[in-house]
Amino acid sequence: MVPSDNDASRALVYLLQRARGISQIFRVHARLIAGGLAGETFLAGRLLLAVAELGTVSPEEAPAYAELVFSGAGEPNTFLWNTLIRIHAAGADPRRGVAVFRRMRRRGAAADQYTFPFVLKSCGLSSSWEEGREIHGEIIKRGWESHLFVTNALIALCCRCGELCHARKLFDGMPRRDLVSWNSMISGYAGGGGKMMEAQELFDEMPDRDGFSWAIMIDGYGKKAGELESARKLFDEMPERGDLVCWNSMIAGYVAVGRMEEARRLFDSMADQNVISWSTIIEGYVNHGDPKEALSLFQRMLLRGVKADRVSAVGAISACAQLGALELGRWIHFYLRKNRIHLDVVIHTALVDMYMKCGSVKNARSVFDRMPNRNVISWNAMIVGLGTNGRGEEALDLFHQMEEDGIAADELTFLGALTACAHTGRVDEGLAIFRRMRSRSQIGVEHCGCVVDLLARAGRLREARELIEKMTVAMAMEPAAVLWGSLMAACRVHGEADLAEECGRRLVEIDGGGGGEEAGALVLLSNVYAEAGRWEEVWEAREGMRRRGMRKEGGRSAIEVEGELLEFASGEGARMPAMAEDIYAVVLGLSKLSENPSGYYYYFSSGLAV
Repeated sequence: MVPSDNDASRALVYLLQRARGISQIFRVHARLIAGGLAGETFLAGRLLLAVAELGTVSPEEAPAYAELVFSGAGEPNTFLWNTLIRIHAAGADPRRGVAVFRRMRRRGAAADQYTFPFVLKSCGLSSSWEEGREIHGEIIKRGWESHLFVTNALIALCCRCGELCHARKLFDGMPRRDLVSWNSMISGYAGGGGKMMEAQELFDEMPDRDGFSWAIMIDGYGKKAGELESARKLFDEMPERGDLVCWNSMIAGYVAVGRMEEARRLFDSMADQNVISWSTIIEGYVNHGDPKEALSLFQRMLLRGVKADRVSAVGAISACAQLGALELGRWIHFYLRKNRIHLDVVIHTALVDMYMKCGSVKNARSVFDRMPNRNVISWNAMIVGLGTNGRGEEALDLFHQMEEDGIAADELTFLGALTACAHTGRVDEGLAIFRRMRSRSQIGVEHCGCVVDLLARAGRLREARELIEKMTVAMAMEPAAVLWGSLMAACRVHGEADLAEECGRRLVEIDGGGGGEEAGALVLLSNVYAEAGRWEEVWEAREGMRRRGMRKEGGRSAIEVEGELLEFASGEGARMPAMAEDIYAVVLGLSKLSENPSGYYYYFSSGLAV
């Protein structure tokens, strides 16, 4: 019963129960304040409960707003404390739930059996095993270990923290178990534990199963253990096929190993799809090399009235980045803002990356500067993006700013800084960064490649060769074709045919006659010979390729024209857009416009259109 006797209080509680968005909750809160009711403990509790159950408030916003409501309540009761802990447990920093619990005890508020499951969830989500053990001791002292939902929360904590033996001991000692008990224990084995045999044994013993039970096993076999056939066998054995969680788990299993055709067949055969179904298949196409199909599915999802979530949004933004689809990327950014989808650090970083890869440095900078929180990945997206867009000086300034702000650089950060040094000709600074990196991080082929490029651009080709040989020995690296290929390309620019020949020999040795690297090396070498006027060697290189049936792999690219993505390809059997004739007519016109004084025309090859 509502303690407040007047109709206004009852009406506000009714509105809170029907609230479907945070704006509706804000309006009710405003009416509580205006009516002088914000301090009523019962109404403050209903307000917090509405926030906790809404599920669409951002994990940063919900705890902050909950603290505001809580601070305005007169004398918080146990229910109010419990709900505040619950909101923090589901927030961006679950450890805050434990901090609220300690605050609750200092204030002398009484905990009950509903308090501890929320506190234990906070410990589990933040992997705070020691704090969890301490709270377990308090539960035993108060005699609440026998409560079913408290024991279930303890099992979930143990499983999340990898303490499966402890979890099983609790499970075996339970006088009564429900579905949550069984599912929690099976999830511990099948999830992070990776113990599918134990999971299967428990699954077979279950007196009753729900859709979640089947989904745990399917997910465990499919995504975690890589046993897709076992996962599919279970999926086909399900008594009821209507549970979306199981369908989504099976699709995710296929996606995880790149079996996109089977994932798509399953997706298309679903009677209904939720946002997780769409997000899983969209992310799969992005990660497995078909961004165009990912965007097509994203657009279809929106037309079906399914609101995007973080995973589908990041997938669509990443697809735009891969395709260079700037206008579509801008539209998705607008859609996210218009629909008030929370832009967390992951979405913000994806937007920065997309704008940079589409060449829109201004938009990328705007997103980056407005980010409330940044991580090293955000900084990397900005630094690498500036470097690849010819803003090397700005990239290096940002690199130094990042270090001044105390953000620890990782391998990708150093790669971005080295690339920026190469593009701006800052050889000494680049070498200094490389030396510093050698003492702090794991150096990879990409970092060596950047330094080779740095030296080669400065014409210091012999030093670049020495670096390749030294790093190959010092780091026990496999001979890297990319390093010799990079040096060989620089030899062409600087007319160093003899060194180019040596690079070509190294590439052939690495390839071992496989054809891929060797073909590329011979093409590049023939170009070096041509620019040096050594036509016999040009003929020999090309003839050698012809005799061995070698050819350079075709390329592929895409552009966006009035919202439509057009894909171009070179090589045999490549399909060109329907407007190819119009495009080549324009190319021919450009070639005529580029007539030089000697009466010759520049030649545009369709093979170079990619």
